[in-house]
Amino acid sequence: MEIQMIGTGSAFAKAFYNNNALIYAEGKTLLIDCGTTAPVALHRMGISLTEIDAILITHIHADHVGGLEELAYRYKFVHKIRPLFYIADTLVDTLWENSLKGGLEQDGILSLNEYFDVRPLREGAATELLPGLTAELLPTRHIPKKLSYSVLLNGTFFYTADMVFDGELLRRLVDERGVRTIFHDCQLQAPGVVHACLPELLTLPDDLQEKIRLMHYGDDQPEYVGRTGKMSFVEQQKRYVL
Repeated sequence: MEIQMIGTGSAFAKAFYNNNALIYAEGKTLLIDCGTTAPVALHRMGISLTEIDAILITHIHADHVGGLEELAYRYKFVHKIRPLFYIADTLVDTLWENSLKGGLEQDGILSLNEYFDVRPLREGAATELLPGLTAELLPTRHIPKKLSYSVLLNGTFFYTADMVFDGELLRRLVDERGVRTIFHDCQLQAPGVVHACLPELLTLPDDLQEKIRLMHYGDDQPEYVGRTGKMSFVEQQKRYVL
């Protein structure tokens, strides 16, 4: 399994694309989230939509779903394919009714299923998304009263979509679940209201920090290189073996 971040930026970053990722496993490719900048990032990387076999959505914010309208139209009317589309069963209606319906609904097209092969996921249930790739959605705190999920891939890689600091969860995942690598969203300055902030993450013991790579950062990220303890930054568009 490998991961390549097509973007590593926060919701408001301009020097980096939205924090979305490609997961490669056994010759197949999964796109995790599709923010507003995802289509142009994929284009500039030379990656065709036909190379993506499935999409996984973690929560309903524009930097994670803002590019879906373009993808839906291109898949349906240009490529004439209906890719696998994974999302928590608690978010299917919200995504369509609150984010996509206004742009995608038209005569004869009344649901997300007209564009994608929607496969709702139950939180906490490990599911094979593609051959050699399983995912388990874990509910994590982000915006109060809005559902958001992080993802445990193949039981050893924890990908926080967006979440506030939760050192106890990270400890349990490493000690009880055998997680070896964590890609964690990181707001570089305190306070961490809806994201874990760097000062909070620096309170983690060294053995946890050594497993963490930081993503979803702001445009001032270069100023923090060398100031992240045992943690390191994820580089945009670099492929990592997991």
